[in-house]
Amino acid sequence: MRRFAQLYQALDSTTSTQRKIQAIVAYLEQTPAADAAWAIYFLGAGKLRRRVNTTVLRELAIKRSGLAPWLFEECYQSVGDLAETVSLLWPEKDTGRNENLAQWIEAHLLAATPSARTATAACSISGSAPETRLTPAAAEENPEQTRQAMLEHALSGWDSATRFVSLKLLTGGLRVGVSRQTVVRALAGLCGLETTQVAQRMTGYLSNNGSASGKPVWPSASRYEMLLSTHASDVSELTSGQPYPFFLAHPWPVKKDESVQTQLGPPENWWAEWKWDGIRAQIIRRRGEVWVWSRGEELISEQFPEVCEYARKLPEGTVIDGELLVWPSEQDRPQPFAALQRRLGRRQVSARLMRELPVTVMAYDLLESEGQDWRSQPLLARKARLEEVILHCCAEPADRQANTQRTGPWHEPWRLSAQIALADWSELEPWQSRARDLGVEGLMLKAAQGHYGMGRTRASGPWYKFKCDPMTVDAVLIYAQRGHGRRAGLYTDYTFGVWSAPPGDPQRTLIPVTKAYSGLNDAEIREVDAIIKKSTQQSFGPVRKVDPALVFEIGFEGIAASARHKSGVALRFSRMLRWRKDKPASEADSIFTLRALMP
Repeated sequence: MRRFAQLYQALDSTTSTQRKIQAIVAYLEQTPAADAAWAIYFLGAGKLRRRVNTTVLRELAIKRSGLAPWLFEECYQSVGDLAETVSLLWPEKDTGRNENLAQWIEAHLLAATPSARTATAACSISGSAPETRLTPAAAEENPEQTRQAMLEHALSGWDSATRFVSLKLLTGGLRVGVSRQTVVRALAGLCGLETTQVAQRMTGYLSNNGSASGKPVWPSASRYEMLLSTHASDVSELTSGQPYPFFLAHPWPVKKDESVQTQLGPPENWWAEWKWDGIRAQIIRRRGEVWVWSRGEELISEQFPEVCEYARKLPEGTVIDGELLVWPSEQDRPQPFAALQRRLGRRQVSARLMRELPVTVMAYDLLESEGQDWRSQPLLARKARLEEVILHCCAEPADRQANTQRTGPWHEPWRLSAQIALADWSELEPWQSRARDLGVEGLMLKAAQGHYGMGRTRASGPWYKFKCDPMTVDAVLIYAQRGHGRRAGLYTDYTFGVWSAPPGDPQRTLIPVTKAYSGLNDAEIREVDAIIKKSTQQSFGPVRKVDPALVFEIGFEGIAASARHKSGVALRFSRMLRWRKDKPASEADSIFTLRALMP
């Protein structure tokens, strides 16, 4: 456990990718496989269920530190991170506790709800005074005290750095400063495999829903050895239903005063298509089964049963990269992303919902065909083969009839993302200006001879996203909250409001519409922070209500009706574009401005 905490500190203390790789390799070379298995899981952003309620953690920290609650909260606001605050205030010294990472996780993260006997033992081990130790009977009668006893045992005996990492694991908030690609490179260097092979195995390794019994499959020494094995027969468990690492697009590289021709070369070197506003997914057909994976590497097959049914007609050994969209056949454009959100998070999808919100797969790349990896083929070759595959599996009339009986009017299950032919770069912006009217986010440009890479790499032939300019609204800052980490102590997280009625209405008020924390530079953050501290009207815990005087231009990617919000609207990906120092709050926009932007 201590060695993992030391690795965390080493990774957190450098921005050099090479030094991060060296630190990971050195740790793995000197660590038992069971510990290495869990270390790789967490470095790769694997998650476990949170085992500690922050309320319980606060109460225990206040009790152990002897601080008044208000003073503890002031410490927390100053530090900006609850785990770091607790680790610093914890009064117990390092007693030389020696426990492996795997042992600690087994005892404190994977164990079921502790029994009274376990809790009693924990109290004894943690060194509680005899008069405060729990008896088995007391533990049964007081589950809250039992949880505190187990938490105390998990944290006791460590140095501050190890206690901090322990808290991050217990609260589900561990964020390690390494990318997945960095971890893949370290593993590839350790075992001598290609990074592409390790990357696909990592996807299966980080997924814990591969058990036939339905029980989670957690990291173990055997799975770690499988991850590094040079024998293909050893890794089928990690690759049978797993997706390939997604290839991601770079932001548009051409500034307004620059020539596209200079930056990208002739247009015939590029494939242009729409940037669809749905859920990026890989549809996998292998070994007689079908899997649907989101870009976030979540298995979403259950939420889209009709997609699984479409995919059963794909040839064996096929993997398609595409976008899930709600798109009824009688409509000429996909429905907004908000419609697709209604399909998410459901274990069972009713026939009625499938009729109301029919999902189409917009296919735009082929990663595997007949069991062969096609990612190293040029994009144009992959597109041609993709078209053959989709035409092969298009439903026959009998299938249309069955589909109609199940989900209502026929809709196309598969669509191909068509090329937008560009004879000259001057045609690019006119096409992009049409995007929002067509219900898409903008354009994608992909190197015609490029390979399908991993993450945001350029060496394989890049992808670029030329997105529409964001929708904007001028809104008033009405609430502020301190940030975390580097921004601790500064008010950087803001809530913005717009007017409930047009100018001249004496009854109009400011109603909150969105939150944003990005878009200002460091100097502007400090300036706004000083104003907030001088203009606070009222405090609600960590939140301050401020004088409604500062106006900001807020950019956002989408807007939808929302019954959950007081304003009746929800904005997507809000951020601050600029501080409107030239504009008084009375001239900020109203809710009617936002409603006019709704599709």
